[in-house]
Amino acid sequence: MTTLYATLGVQSDATVEEIKRAYRRAAMKWHPDRNPGREAEAHAAFQQIRDAYSILSDPAQRQVYDDVFEREMRRWDAERAAEEAQQRQAQEEARRVAQEHYEQMVAIAMRFAEDGHGRDVLFGVLLGRDCETDLAGRIADSVWALHESRNAVDQADAVPPSEAGGTAAPASAFETFWHGLFGFRQPTARQP
Repeated sequence: MTTLYATLGVQSDATVEEIKRAYRRAAMKWHPDRNPGREAEAHAAFQQIRDAYSILSDPAQRQVYDDVFEREMRRWDAERAAEEAQQRQAQEEARRVAQEHYEQMVAIAMRFAEDGHGRDVLFGVLLGRDCETDLAGRIADSVWALHESRNAVDQADAVPPSEAGGTAAPASAFETFWHGLFGFRQPTARQP
């Protein structure tokens, strides 16, 4: 938003003398006779300069302009702040909805993986639930990899200690981590 002060090229606290000097400078620069070939543009700029000067050179009109401008700027700032808050709220709501959708898709994929369905079935089910192709692929890959790793751990748990070299394989992801980190197994209760 261009102010009358900016039109003349002065600060809002300019003195009457500074406003007069700025007016003369701007009027000389934009006078239509001094801008051949750009008369229309110069005429419009010259008119704006004259209007700005007529208001800012009169103390009463300048005070009214300053009061109205200040009030309008406060209103404009309040409107802009409200719009920004509304946009932030809409973005937060969109993130929340996207997170809920993601969690639903993961839960659906987990359920189908636990029922023994393969990666391609998971992918197809997610697509059928209005999941975006890229997201469906990532979820299907992740859930299938998780399901396969759980199956591998479960199969390792099923191996008798005599076949596993005399020690039982870790029974959970935590025990696998614990064993890898510290090199020994967490004590477990012996089964008869």
